[in-house]
Amino acid sequence: MDFDEDVIKARAIGAVSPGSKGECRGSELSPVRSVRRPIGSAAALLIAGVIAAPAVALPADFVYLHNIDPTIIQDIRYAGSNNFVGRPLRGYEAGECIVMSEVARRLKAIQDELRPRKLSLKMLDCYRPSRAVAEMMAWAQNGVETAAERRYNPALARADLFRLGYIASHSGHSTGAALDVTLVDLAADNSAVFDPSKAYADCIAPAAQRAPEGSIDMGTGYDCSDVKAHTAANGITPAQRRWRNELVAIMARQGFVNYAKEWWHFSLPGAGAIAYDFPIQPRHK
Repeated sequence: MDFDEDVIKARAIGAVSPGSKGECRGSELSPVRSVRRPIGSAAALLIAGVIAAPAVALPADFVYLHNIDPTIIQDIRYAGSNNFVGRPLRGYEAGECIVMSEVARRLKAIQDELRPRKLSLKMLDCYRPSRAVAEMMAWAQNGVETAAERRYNPALARADLFRLGYIASHSGHSTGAALDVTLVDLAADNSAVFDPSKAYADCIAPAAQRAPEGSIDMGTGYDCSDVKAHTAANGITPAQRRWRNELVAIMARQGFVNYAKEWWHFSLPGAGAIAYDFPIQPRHK
């Protein structure tokens, strides 16, 4: 399906969009540059204005995070059904974190700092193909919402998500310089797994009632479109506040900037400018 790049409205987990609130003002990624190529070859654009890279090789300066630091836990949520659309998104052919090499180097430094404390980063989303952004746009325009999808925006109508800054026209994830991350206590029991047949409570419910995250309780589930998910939100416990502050601080020491409406979203200002659309494929062993 073809989409007009000017009307793509993707869920703003680090979106970059003039006139919207996709990133913190004054600390945004560089604007996403549109680069056009002729249609009709293996490198043809799938979405106007977005680079389509070769099917196997990564573009220059992109790496698989596992190859840089295999100890960083990965739970790439859009590669499975445990996400707000309830299915794998287009372009997520493998649950692999791909980022720009500079981003990977800094994440490794953070992991090195966490390791002596028996903590680990856990990547929830990294590079996001623009075809997945387009699929999110289609979801946002569809007024039909299942109970499972409603868990992710319990207090908001889907039509309000763009106005309130949860949806924007471009995603910084497609540049490889934005990511979604949380912390894992390696000494805790993280064995609970997501069961798609189970009716979990919504994303602002107590952790024991929400879908299991396998990570430290930050006060809401991942991808929660709610004021409680704002990084500085009220209504969370002192422990949840401490862990949010810890995540922001340790990421900031390596130059990452948090998006104020999502405690899990960070970007590296100036590291990425072009939105890509190559698929996420299994890395070569």
